[in-house]
Amino acid sequence: MRRVVVTGMGIACPLGVGVEHVWRRLINAESGIGAITRFDAKDSPCQVAGQVPPGVRADGGLDLNEWIPVKDQKKMDRFIHLAMVAGSEAVEDSGWVPETEDERCATGVMIGSGIGGLETIYHASILVNEGKARRLSPFFIPSALSNLASGHLSIKYGFKGPNHSVVTACATGVHAIGDASRLIGLGDADVMLAGGAEATVCEIGIAGFCASRALSTGFNDRPEQASRPWDKDRDGFVMGEGSGCVVLEEYEHAKKRGAKIYAEVSGYGMSGDAYHITAPAEGHDGAFRSMRNAMKSGGYSPADIQYVNAHGTSTPLGDDLELEAAERLFGDSARGLAMSSTKSATGHLLGAAGAIEAVFSILAIRDGVVPPTLNLDEPSRISAIDRVAKTAQQRRIKVALSNSFGFGGTNASVIFRVV
Repeated sequence: MRRVVVTGMGIACPLGVGVEHVWRRLINAESGIGAITRFDAKDSPCQVAGQVPPGVRADGGLDLNEWIPVKDQKKMDRFIHLAMVAGSEAVEDSGWVPETEDERCATGVMIGSGIGGLETIYHASILVNEGKARRLSPFFIPSALSNLASGHLSIKYGFKGPNHSVVTACATGVHAIGDASRLIGLGDADVMLAGGAEATVCEIGIAGFCASRALSTGFNDRPEQASRPWDKDRDGFVMGEGSGCVVLEEYEHAKKRGAKIYAEVSGYGMSGDAYHITAPAEGHDGAFRSMRNAMKSGGYSPADIQYVNAHGTSTPLGDDLELEAAERLFGDSARGLAMSSTKSATGHLLGAAGAIEAVFSILAIRDGVVPPTLNLDEPSRISAIDRVAKTAQQRRIKVALSNSFGFGGTNASVIFRVV
């Protein structure tokens, strides 16, 4: 297999727009979670979410007019908007501009979404139900399709290589990065733009997850405290929206053109629970095997890993089971391990979560800083693993692992290392 490195990164998330702006806020222990403003949520059991802040790019805010022509915005659901922002930043950051047809055909896109254009589907269904089907936009279907994030980015940049998408619930972002790295490793592409995008902070998205009793409902008056992984008072996850993207590149290809290299993708593992549509089994064997498979693919032992960016959604069941799986895997090495959940600051971005958390893991390697777990006042479970409560830590990180797990029992882990 050919070596694969990361040469570009982009983010739009509740902490803002732009990798450096978001990273600075994250390690400063700031929160991107607040009261829902995208719709009137006063009658909802959950009234908090992580929303991409408005503003201008220079200040870390989102103004779509800076990224997408107005006439094209109407052809896209919000998840595509967010993918266009993060994907464009990642491509700009990489400096990769294919100049020949062969180079364009060797450059692909793999952006996934756990749910796709949910808000678009919701509003279209209302029109149909009201007998106004003739008023549907001709762009309704393509604006809602999960693979159209990849489609629009490939069209924008003329990338003619593999044009693919991943839909594996909350594991989507990691699966997209891992699968894209394997396409490069196998020679199907030299460069891939990969990641995830999600925009489910809408009436039907919040109502649906409330109905499944997955969302936090006890902190509506204290939004910034609502996402609290591993804390005894956690009562569910906080919905977030956004996108994270990376440019992956074959190592020799990147070196030849003098690209800056952030890290190497050096391990990728997957597993299935085969247990329940939403809940992990006791002991979270699926998480254990996913992490173990990632280590096996990279030739790592537990002692080689310094940091784990946890799935850690702030749910009563999942957090401690992931911790238990990590303790089982790392054994005696658990005492030297840092493991934090950045969802405490961003909320849970579903299919985009693994992608932005991959970026956070890479930045932890670059800067030697482990981002904190906010709101961890009193852990519900004692562990030898340092969960980096409230304050970022200076640590030398050579190898970092990032987890994402999804409904249906799908699990993914990716490992990055310093080059």
